[in-house]
This record gives sequence, C-alpha cells and structure tokens, in this order.
Amino acid sequence: MALIEIVHSTYAIAFYNPEKKSIEVTWHGHQTFEEYKSLFTTLLSFQRMSGFEVIGYVSDIRDQGVVSPNSRKWFEQVAIPQAVKQGLKYGAVIFEGSTFKRYYLNLILQVTTVYGLPLKFFNSKEDAYKWVDSLKFT
Repeated sequence: MALIEIVHSTYAIAFYNPEKKSIEVTWHGHQTFEEYKSLFTTLLSFQRMSGFEVIGYVSDIRDQGVVSPNSRKWFEQVAIPQAVKQGLKYGAVIFEGSTFKRYYLNLILQVTTVYGLPLKFFNSKEDAYKWVDSLKFT
C-alpha cells in the first residue's frame, strides 16, 4: 500500500506509512503556535478516525525552525498523552544534532519516558527505519 498524504503545507508534510503503521512528518522552516498545534490536531484526528492503526511517529526535524516553548509545552501536555492513549507505541526523530534541538528533544524525551513511549534520535531516516523494523510492534 502506498503512502497516504495527511498534511501538505509550507511548514510540514505528513504521510501515513501503512507498512510501518506510522505517521511520518518532514518539517520545513518556522511555524507559528497555531500551525504547530493544527498539524498535530490533524494527525491526532487521523490516528483516531482514519481506520488505520497508527502505532508510530517519525519526525524529520533537520529543516525545522525553532519550536517555541508554548508549542513544546502543548505537545508535551496534550499531543503526547493523547497519541499514547490512542495507541502510539514508538517515536523516532531525525535531526542534525544542534545543541538547541538536542535540548528541546531531551525535554520531550523526559515526557515520553513518563508515558512509557520509546523515543529515539537518529541522524538519518535509514537508521530510524532500521530501529523501527527491529521493534516487535510492526
């Protein structure tokens, strides 16, 4: 089955990958709090209402701008718990390793740990997919 496009905007493209049972997002540039929240609200709705099993989230943030503290807090307090409640079982993030992004990701990692959600960071999509393939969920 082919990838299913969920969102296509100036700041992000999101697809459902039926083979991995995952939503995959590639970010581009900056987004406002409203845009950030809207994307994740759409993804949560897809997870809940599409009829497809969504157990993974793969995010490529190499070209993403700075995420505001308000956006990050909303993601931690609303999006993560809701996604886990709806069946999310793993997350993978592809990034280039900048100090600021590592700080942002470590804050998110602390929250995912509370929910028992495995989250790993990678330098390439290939490495992320190898890890996903090693999981017993897919």
